[in-house]
Amino acid sequence: MKRKTDDCPFRTTIGGQALIEGILMRGPKKQAVVCRTKDGLVEKTEELRLVKDRHPMLGLPFLRGVVTLFDSLYKGMQALTYSASLVPLEEQGEPDKLDQWIEKHFEGEKAQKLIISTAVVTGVALSLFLFIFLPAFIVGLIPGLKMHYMARNLSEGLCRIAILLVYMRLVCEVSDVKRLFAYHGAEHKTIFCYEHGKPLTVENVRPESRFHPRCGTSFLLVVIVVSILVNSVVRLDNSFARMGCHLLLLPVVIGVSYEINRWCGAHDNALSAALSAPGKWLQHWTTNEPDDSMIECAIRAMELVIPEEKGSDAW
Repeated sequence: MKRKTDDCPFRTTIGGQALIEGILMRGPKKQAVVCRTKDGLVEKTEELRLVKDRHPMLGLPFLRGVVTLFDSLYKGMQALTYSASLVPLEEQGEPDKLDQWIEKHFEGEKAQKLIISTAVVTGVALSLFLFIFLPAFIVGLIPGLKMHYMARNLSEGLCRIAILLVYMRLVCEVSDVKRLFAYHGAEHKTIFCYEHGKPLTVENVRPESRFHPRCGTSFLLVVIVVSILVNSVVRLDNSFARMGCHLLLLPVVIGVSYEINRWCGAHDNALSAALSAPGKWLQHWTTNEPDDSMIECAIRAMELVIPEEKGSDAW
């Protein structure tokens, strides 16, 4: 049964993403990027053109998850690239050879779109390698598991979780990522403050929790658990054949995981709490306590996307 709690009387669909010295906030109608530079805050706001508005069928349950994921990946990479461009030239590293080649052969906006698309494709390819191909390969080397399909599938799922935890732990040690995760914490605190109906001030945002149940971190863990259940239908011995089947089943995994995440966001009971708990635990790594300048950045980004019609962003 759906109900609202005294702790969080309102749940918003507004979500965010940490950037390089900035925050992306995405509301129901528009998104805003706010970054801190040596000259102060830089703002960039744009109206959202959602795929489901042009193709309503793609907004249906189980289909919308895949569309939303790739749309968020692309827009998130756009915002990340924009935030990187605001870093002073003396602090920017040299672009990699592929980016240099694209900039040499294409101009302006076309080059920018190609660089972003390449980054998204590379990120997706790395994710597929780490969480589909590598677990299937590693577990396939274990003798005695080939014919025990359930045990093999469970082992692959545990392997994915181990890879995710090791990856997150290593990333957390990078100094630039620590600041990125502090902006992530500022985003969560600001959303909580808004949901609690308090004025968006640094003083009100600062004491809020940085562990939010509707964070994308929870989605990653739900995907792994759902993949164990969905991939249980795969009863093949050959590791490469299993990889191919897991790849084909990936849209199903994403679609189901997205619906579970939406359900958890809208409900408050023992089951939703249990499903959200691992993601909130992982946020001890993926969020850090922000300073006041980061909170100011998150507040401004939130203010720019809050809809004029009160309550129209309800979850």
